[in-house]
Amino acid sequence: MSVTEDWDRRLRAHGFRITPQRQLVLEAVERLRHGTPEAILIEVQRTASGVNLSTVYRTLEVLEDVGLVTHAHIGHGAPTYHAVDEHVHIHLVCGRCHTVSSIDGDIASPFVQLLREQYSFETDVSHMSIHGLCQECKSKPVSIEPDDEL
Repeated sequence: MSVTEDWDRRLRAHGFRITPQRQLVLEAVERLRHGTPEAILIEVQRTASGVNLSTVYRTLEVLEDVGLVTHAHIGHGAPTYHAVDEHVHIHLVCGRCHTVSSIDGDIASPFVQLLREQYSFETDVSHMSIHGLCQECKSKPVSIEPDDEL
């Protein structure tokens, strides 16, 4: 079964059909791996310039409702979407170069178990983002920009 047939099957199971816009948004999410609605729009508009941001948001909402995509709050702005078919992962966000890396969510198992045992809290690590410095940025000295007013 192709990916498109699977999308179509899953959407139809929830009373939706796959429209060209939904297919374009799904394909953009797949290509970007982690994309904000704005980045997804730019990717979609490479093929369909008439698609607007509200269409992307509505489409992402439908796709999330049927379990094809999910989101995480990686930064202070809009959520970042990725395909549900990917393995559960945690996002590592570099505060300097802003790259987003993914690591297997199982790495958090001891922490998740501790939260469950001590606080009766069930954790969804797929929404987890850890901010810091990537290996490349960590090895570079911090550059201070000269003051333009001097």
